[in-house]
Amino acid sequence: MTETTEQVRRDATVRVFRGEDRTSGQFVEYTVPVDPGMVVLDVMFRVQQMRAPDLAVRWNCKAGKCGSCSAEINGRPKLMCMTRLSSLPPAEPITVAPMATFPLVRDLVTDVSFNYEKAKTIPAVRLAPPGPDGKRRMFQEEVDRVQEFHKCIECFLCQNVCHVIRDHEENKEAYAGPRFFVKLAALEMHPLDTRDRIEMIRAREGLGYCNITKCCTEVCPESIKITDNAIIPLKERVVSEFYDPLAWVKRRIFGGPDDGAKEPAAVADR
Repeated sequence: MTETTEQVRRDATVRVFRGEDRTSGQFVEYTVPVDPGMVVLDVMFRVQQMRAPDLAVRWNCKAGKCGSCSAEINGRPKLMCMTRLSSLPPAEPITVAPMATFPLVRDLVTDVSFNYEKAKTIPAVRLAPPGPDGKRRMFQEEVDRVQEFHKCIECFLCQNVCHVIRDHEENKEAYAGPRFFVKLAALEMHPLDTRDRIEMIRAREGLGYCNITKCCTEVCPESIKITDNAIIPLKERVVSEFYDPLAWVKRRIFGGPDDGAKEPAAVADR
């Protein structure tokens, strides 16, 4: 080890949650040497290497693109692989805990299968038939509008901080959560999609529970404007469809949506 390396190396203290149950589990303190440029996930690797080889940590890419290493670092939901030690108070212990909203498997690993079950409830895109020339066309601004939604890495940090899920276990069945409102917005705003999911979004996915606190937007590692660009536009569509008095009169007179309207998702799934 060179003299330069010895001069910059220091020790870091981390308090890591250990256990298979949130009630009986506890924080255990470890001190390990760290190097410049390290991220919190590197520190977890060093804890495994030097202090606790049985520490359970979920990770995959270590590049902020798989969403696997979500945790709560000093009380704030973050990706461990994208949180540099230099961004944390140097003189204080680093606290690393599992996401609070999902069932605990062990240590820092949580069971996020709730999200995969939610994903199954969303009908996939159904494209309109090609034009007479055999091609489908859309405007560039229509493509740009939904492009940010496809940056989602499914880290589920937004789901973790959403108080509708976090503070009310009973809401999980009736509430999709911000990650899936992003997915629904991408589908609803797709210019070539023929399915109408607005009734499903209102009645089955629980959009009305969201009171737009923007906590989901604040923790998104991809900087997706979840509230402003996905949730609020969906709420506007629900209001226009079900609570606009003119739309109500139109339905009363014509008995249904206009010709050319999207096919209801419930019908399209048959």
